[in-house]
Order: sequence, then C-alpha cells, then structure tokens
Amino acid sequence: MALTWIRTHDWDAERWRGQSACRDSDPEIFFPIGSTGPALEQIETAKRICTACGVNGECLEFALATNQEAGVWGGTTEEERRKLRKAWLAKQRAAS
Repeated sequence: MALTWIRTHDWDAERWRGQSACRDSDPEIFFPIGSTGPALEQIETAKRICTACGVNGECLEFALATNQEAGVWGGTTEEERRKLRKAWLAKQRAAS
C-alpha cells in the first residue's frame, strides 16, 4: 500500500521559502550537531526564528512529507518530527 501526503500548501520556493524568516540566517543554526551543550542553544535560537515565521506551517509540512531527518524545520526538532510523522502515518493507515 502506498501512502501519500495531501499537500495543503504550495511548495514552490518562491511562494514559501522566499518568505521564510530563516532565509537570511546562518544555516548552521538549523542543523546543530547533537542535542546537548551548544546544540541546545542553536535549537532554541532556531525555534525562536521559526516561531516568528509566517510560513512555518508550510515548512513543517514539507519536512514531514519529504521525511527531513536532520535539522529544525517548521519549529520542530528531528525527534519531534519523528513523533509527528509516526502519528500521521498511523492516521493514514487507520483511514485506509
């Protein structure tokens, strides 16, 4: 059985990536190494930027749909997205 993602947003880079609050930020902030020490500060900084972003929903949806395993996307860490994706997959399976 193939699982599909129903997109509710346009993923055109000009439509949401160009409007992202992180577009002028240092990308390393969004891709910390580890989850302790200095990485915690990077994660907190990235999430703060995401919170102020007008397209964080589109970003999160893209990350879930394309299974982005690294970094902070849409204000979520890798572990948070794994949980969200598991819940989404379970919902898709239950609906079929």
